[in-house]
Amino acid sequence: MEKHNQKLGPSTRTRLLQLLLLCAIGILINRLGSILAARLGLPLYLDGLGTVLVAALGGYIPGIVVGYLINLINGISDGSSAYYGVLSVMIAVVTVIISEKDWFRKPAGCLGAIVLYALIGGGLGSVLTWFLYGMGFGDGVSAELAHMFYDGGLGSVFFSQFIADFLVDLLDKAIIVVLAATILHFIPEEWGRRMRVILWRQRPLSREEQAQARHMRTRGPSLRTRIIVLLTAALVIVVAVTMGICFALYHDATMENESYMAMGVANVAADAIDADRVGDFMTRGHAAPDYDETEERLISIRDSSADIEYVYAYLIREDGCHVVFDPDTPDLPGEEPGTVIPFDESFLPMKDELLAGKEIEPIVSNDSYGWLLTVYRPLYDSTGRCVCYVGVDISMIDLINNESSFIAKTLSLFVSFALLIIAVGLWLADGHLILPLNSMTLAAEKFAFGENVDEGMNVETIRSLDIRTGDEIETLYRAFAKTSADMAQYVKDVEEKNATITRMQDSLIAVLADMVESRDKHTGHHIKKTAAYARIIMEQMRDEGIHAEELTDEYMDDVVHSAPLHDVGKIEVPDALLNKPGKLTDEEYAQMKNHTLAGKKIIARSAEAVAESHYLDEAERLAEFHHERWDGKGYPHGMKGDEIPLSARVMAVADVFDALVSKRSYKEGFPIEKALAIIREGVGTQFDPQVAQAFLDAEEKVRRVAEENTAAEQQEENG
Repeated sequence: MEKHNQKLGPSTRTRLLQLLLLCAIGILINRLGSILAARLGLPLYLDGLGTVLVAALGGYIPGIVVGYLINLINGISDGSSAYYGVLSVMIAVVTVIISEKDWFRKPAGCLGAIVLYALIGGGLGSVLTWFLYGMGFGDGVSAELAHMFYDGGLGSVFFSQFIADFLVDLLDKAIIVVLAATILHFIPEEWGRRMRVILWRQRPLSREEQAQARHMRTRGPSLRTRIIVLLTAALVIVVAVTMGICFALYHDATMENESYMAMGVANVAADAIDADRVGDFMTRGHAAPDYDETEERLISIRDSSADIEYVYAYLIREDGCHVVFDPDTPDLPGEEPGTVIPFDESFLPMKDELLAGKEIEPIVSNDSYGWLLTVYRPLYDSTGRCVCYVGVDISMIDLINNESSFIAKTLSLFVSFALLIIAVGLWLADGHLILPLNSMTLAAEKFAFGENVDEGMNVETIRSLDIRTGDEIETLYRAFAKTSADMAQYVKDVEEKNATITRMQDSLIAVLADMVESRDKHTGHHIKKTAAYARIIMEQMRDEGIHAEELTDEYMDDVVHSAPLHDVGKIEVPDALLNKPGKLTDEEYAQMKNHTLAGKKIIARSAEAVAESHYLDEAERLAEFHHERWDGKGYPHGMKGDEIPLSARVMAVADVFDALVSKRSYKEGFPIEKALAIIREGVGTQFDPQVAQAFLDAEEKVRRVAEENTAAEQQEENG
């Protein structure tokens, strides 16, 4: 058990320095691994060992930081590396989870870690590459394997590349896991715990206490879950809005740039066409002088950029577009000069402007020639008349692919950064909110009162938490600690008062017993001995498993404390009758039997003034029923068997035995052996068989009480 005066531990500054040092070491290990792989010409990366080690030792924060930063650093020399940071971050998160389950210390766990890492690095990496750069075979060993799978009949470029990337990464991650498991094996567990960076704002908790504090059962979602959901939702909204804005800006900028480029190409193409000869070009086609040379120049202009799909020249008339130039493309033969092409629906709104020879805005269409961005540039002859339009088409498919790649790149950067933000948020919430609150809850659940409980230790346990968040949580903790201390003191005061009341009750019982004793000199010792016999019987019965559920400590205490009152009704019996030396007449015996009902009434009147007086309830039953017999021949009601309360059945044995061994005004006391024999004869008739047998089984204890009290009585008579 940790000492209660344990301090908060290292300062925040020290822990942050520890965090930075751990991250720096992890990044250095990753860089050395990647440099080694490059120098040896290996088809591997080996840049994840530092991430795995730091995550396993330091937890989420340093692991994610290392995974995130190593890709940014690698991105300085290889720009594409930064986009794969999300994979390193995911590996860091998985590492923390599997290290908490001790996978690195088990062969099967290491194998599972290798497969998980390869699925993330190779499998998800292949999917990410598809989104970033489109589907196709890459280069290197992975590409050769992918070609082999594809040529072997796998039938899918994507799936072939996916399997190849997974297998290559499987080897990379196997080396990393083996090295990590070996290093972790030689690091002492205590060192590992010290490297786990927790921003304590209270007494540091043990590993077991942390597990309890982090995984408390709640009726609804836990505070940790709510924080994760809140952070994730906020980041999703921020990412969605930011991505939407970025995409809109990127799309507008791309369209503007492509339109500007297309207009520039259209201007160059227009300069290549002799405007004054357009009519001859359209009428005579290839037979016209310089037609083929002009078409070749248009083809050269079109092929100058991979983004350009078509370059052509149309004369716009009411019946449609009359072809002037329409060079063939590798995928589509061009139309012959003079051919009339109907207007596509996308151009119908601009028909009047085109017929008038005016400039129009770029048009995005998805008609007979595909999804295109089209720019029309009017061509004027020497008289200033528009003789045709030079058209330039750019494929929108390529633009959309570029935009998809942009979204994938941006999203991958955002996701890795979002995971870092969530981890930092949880880290701060753990130290400032979750652990302090749950520590108080655990301390409150362990708070206990009652016998054999040190209330002071309860309070000291709460004080030892030493929560110092400096905010409302600390205020709540101080109020909680003060309330706990006040409550402990209050309970202590109540216990002391209850003890005082109990002593007063015992004193009152003794006073009542003395009242009876002052009138019947034999009753005083009798009530003390019967109480002792009653306890012996009940303890023996419980030891033997008889009525064990009913014979609780509280029940037995109530019976023993109330036993002295079983003959209190004798107060109403006349002195002459009570101390008569001879045998009682039938009328006198009938009057004597009334002491059971008289005792019941006396105790009942007393119980009316006392709330929850369990011992008085038992005293009332003892007074009324202790002369009932198991066979139903007793008094005052002639009850039999289990109809008689258990306490009265116990008192019946104790009362009769003491009456037998005690000296009375009308007889001498019987020897213990004879008294035991009489009890034995009454089993099943006068006495409950189980109660009487328990009494007989405890003969040694019974003899000790009987002999001690007999000696005391003789000494009293002689004195």
